[in-house]
Amino acid sequence: MNQRPSIPKYFTNLTDPRRYNRRHKLIDIITIAICAVICNADGFEHIAEFGQAKYDWFKRFLELPHGIPSTDTFERVFALIDPKEFKICFMHWVKAISQLTKGEVIAVDGKTLRRSHDKSNGKAAIHMVSAWACANGIVLGQVKTEEKSNEITAIPELLKMLEIKGCIVTIDAMGCQKRICETIIEKEADYVLSLKGNHGHLHDDVQAYFQDFKQNEFKNAVFDYHETIDGEHGRIEIRKYWTSSDISWLQGKENWRNLETICMVERERQFVDRTENETSYYIGSLASNAEKYSNATRSHWGVENSLHWVLDVSFNEDGSRIRKGNAPDNFAVLRHIALNLIKKETSLKKSIKCKRLRAGWDDNYLSTILATG
Repeated sequence: MNQRPSIPKYFTNLTDPRRYNRRHKLIDIITIAICAVICNADGFEHIAEFGQAKYDWFKRFLELPHGIPSTDTFERVFALIDPKEFKICFMHWVKAISQLTKGEVIAVDGKTLRRSHDKSNGKAAIHMVSAWACANGIVLGQVKTEEKSNEITAIPELLKMLEIKGCIVTIDAMGCQKRICETIIEKEADYVLSLKGNHGHLHDDVQAYFQDFKQNEFKNAVFDYHETIDGEHGRIEIRKYWTSSDISWLQGKENWRNLETICMVERERQFVDRTENETSYYIGSLASNAEKYSNATRSHWGVENSLHWVLDVSFNEDGSRIRKGNAPDNFAVLRHIALNLIKKETSLKKSIKCKRLRAGWDDNYLSTILATG
């Protein structure tokens, strides 16, 4: 690679937080960090060592006026960078490299970085709320909260920063809030939100409605129905979906912006030695279409395997002990950048872990990954 990768240009306007000692260019620090995290670095010492090992390669497209920064420099800079500004740069980059399609499911879900807490300074573990574009397979954006309960305020903040017109936003029961519905509709998107007992009469009324009709085998009712059957890993899973837009009876429906449909999902998992059953309820702004609600609800839970599981298993996010200043928040963004780039590179049909190793061994393949951004 003889030219600067395109991704760093989206971070050139990031404010340099250092008042003194700017021997190393901020964009060089960020570029080295992104490349190192792609190649399995999970801390600042690893990033500095990676930079030293790849000095000749980096020198082809970075200025590096004083060589590769030290471990302390990487740690100090990422502890100082304004995480909100860093995330805005990230989202501008994502917007440039991705094209959301009409009806694409955007799963919004939270994850706690378990070892990011700092008891000595009374700092709680970071809880990160992310928006995952299911069809594109990339992170669109993220915001940090100090507590899981703060997802209620964090989700509208995140949604307001995203371009999601024509998409379907899915959120678990904690995010089933009137204010969040309002924000989604204002962004010209639709919603499918999970209902649980913490929603009081709304959940109870929807549950009673479906159960009454179920006892009568859904006779004399206007429902749409869809069923899926999957078998893998020694189990069979049967999912049954019922949706209805006959909600004139629903108390308080006018308080939920554009509420159009209620949905019931019955899941039956058959194992060799047992059978498990689960029933879930949802509300949505989409018209009654059981197949669409099936796709939305199933896509939402895919975020666990496609994002959270990958961050834990392939990026060791839960094991990270980065705690100083803004560094945990900013390192989470580095992981998301790396994951997006790796996901977009499709020439190598291997696991995320294998692609990261290959990038560390093969400069040409690392260049290929960077070229996707």
